[in-house]
Amino acid sequence: MLTTVSITEHVHYVGVNDRETYLFENLWPLDQGVSYNSYLINDEQTAVFDTVKNTKMNDFIEKISSILKDRPLDYLVINHMEPDHSGSIKALQDRYPQLKLVGNAKTFEILENFYGPMENYHIVKDGDTLSLGSHELVFYMTPMVHWPETMMTYEKKTGILFSMDAFGGFGSLDGGVFDDEVNLEFYMDEIRRYYSNIVGKYGAMVQKALTKLKNAGIPINIIAPTHGPVWRTAPGCIIDYYDRWSKAETEEGVVIVYGSMYGNTQKMADLIARRLADKGIKNIRIYDASKTHVSYLISDIWRFKGVIFGSCAYNTGLFPSMESLVSKLENYQLKDRYLGIFGTASWSGGGVSNLNKFAEKIKWQQVGESVEAKSSPKEPDFEKCIAMADEMADLLIQERQPGVNPFCSIIY
Repeated sequence: MLTTVSITEHVHYVGVNDRETYLFENLWPLDQGVSYNSYLINDEQTAVFDTVKNTKMNDFIEKISSILKDRPLDYLVINHMEPDHSGSIKALQDRYPQLKLVGNAKTFEILENFYGPMENYHIVKDGDTLSLGSHELVFYMTPMVHWPETMMTYEKKTGILFSMDAFGGFGSLDGGVFDDEVNLEFYMDEIRRYYSNIVGKYGAMVQKALTKLKNAGIPINIIAPTHGPVWRTAPGCIIDYYDRWSKAETEEGVVIVYGSMYGNTQKMADLIARRLADKGIKNIRIYDASKTHVSYLISDIWRFKGVIFGSCAYNTGLFPSMESLVSKLENYQLKDRYLGIFGTASWSGGGVSNLNKFAEKIKWQQVGESVEAKSSPKEPDFEKCIAMADEMADLLIQERQPGVNPFCSIIY
């Protein structure tokens, strides 16, 4: 028997878990899996909100059938056309031939590009409504969060916001479906990794979407995203996180990422970290860029104000894993960080000089003097690293607001 979960008496969770896929979008590691969330309203007329990846369509359709029995499915609301949410549209329409597809004009343009022409389109615009009986849907266009057709659907009776990819994250739903049923410390890390790597570039559009929802004056009692937990206890908390992330707000802490072939650049990283700890900085993350997937690096860089990059020279350039990281960051338009730079060179340079070029492009506030050791760090190099750590710590400590948590606390 497949498990369905009631969100309210007439609103049901019919999503599925994917623990088999190794890379999301063939890029991002899914060490903890991912959920594809879909929802069903069973009223005088019935509606499903988004589908699931095509590899999971059979379980998905079986869940819907177990609730509807012999009733028809009247509407499929397509909030987002990415294939992990649209992959079962054709199968669902085959099962329910009279199914009406609800979306905006851009939705159906993308749908036909992926799957060819279909039938029974119901095109909606910003603010349009659709009654299912006692439940009434309102559609809000939220383009570029994070595709051009994306929209959210609000249900008036329950106050549920079907938010597509917004407010979602990586991680399968292992038993618990709601925010008060799961370990949110784990999920918030995976939600931030999802946001920073997939949605983060579109922070300005996230701000527009949040402003639109706020100006609509709607009470949001539950947030039902297409990935991750359903927020029924603290929907305001995940909205607060999105608001702060999309404005590039940070927590106190330092991310040190380095590329090192023989351990000399690593020695500098360890010394900097120790000095930061001596100065009272507790959130310190050190990563070897060759061993940690870039999505985890970007997630913590999104989280913390201090960033320190180190690289040895490699074939007159940056160490390859560091080159990949800074290239991605240049494309993410992330602002307002403190940046320190260090590294090593032997018969040629290229590591530190290219990090300096990155600093010029990204326009973060540089902390201390860029430190480049010849082959291996000597005492004067270590002293410069200590000076960099001291300046970084001083800047972070100056910004402290005693007793104030910059992000909402989730306590159940």
